[in-house]
Amino acid sequence: MTTFSFEVFPPKTDAGLVQLAEAVAELEQLRPSFVSITYGAGGSSRDRSFETISTVARQGSTMAAHLTCVGQSRADLDDVIDRYLSLGVSHVVALRGDPPEGIDAPYAPHPDGYTSTAELVAAAKARGIEHISVSGYPEKHPQSPSDEHDMAILAEKAAAGADRAITQMCFDTEATIRWIDRVRSAGIDIDIAPGIFPIHSFPAVARFAARCGASMPAEVAERFAGLDDDPETTAKVGAEFAAQQIARLREHGVRHVHLYTLNRAPLARAVTEQL
Repeated sequence: MTTFSFEVFPPKTDAGLVQLAEAVAELEQLRPSFVSITYGAGGSSRDRSFETISTVARQGSTMAAHLTCVGQSRADLDDVIDRYLSLGVSHVVALRGDPPEGIDAPYAPHPDGYTSTAELVAAAKARGIEHISVSGYPEKHPQSPSDEHDMAILAEKAAAGADRAITQMCFDTEATIRWIDRVRSAGIDIDIAPGIFPIHSFPAVARFAARCGASMPAEVAERFAGLDDDPETTAKVGAEFAAQQIARLREHGVRHVHLYTLNRAPLARAVTEQL
């Protein structure tokens, strides 16, 4: 049996928040292990993240709230952790975060902040967070010098208290399987949840994947050829491909996957129905 978690993001408007509540209610019918909520560190983005968490909490969902080092002091992050705990959040997804200038810009830690995700993981554990997920990169982080460096960072995060790695979206399923094998060979014994990104618009997803360092195999692109102006067929093919990815991962022993939903509950439902 495959279990699922779903990622949603805070909408920018009150109307979007209502729509998100409806989407989460639909996702809850699929009985996810948890729903993760992305996090904006500054000003109105941060407030909207808390509003979203409160909305999801009222629906009885098990939540995982994102937490990022970028642009925040230790005191700020400790306050966020405490606020999460007050909202009933006992699971965070701890991330370094991308620079405000974009993923390609050099990363510089806040002068009074945590210098690494491992430090953030340890701080969250110390303040009472029970479960901590972190990121994993089957195709290497775009700013990492090597696969070995990536693996060393993951080992540090696990040693600090992380109990799950959620992978960056990866459309090359065999690359994900090879990465899982390398993680196990390195002696890193934490849960692994491959990140699956159902394709709703091939041009948009391909551009986003390129920015994130995720390859787009030619055979995947071929599936969507000629469908740019046909969103209905694109969604159908996207659900089929995502389900095939999950089925292959299941053959390799994967029992939990994380779906990046873009707040699109019908597409996530279509993936599970394919399975």
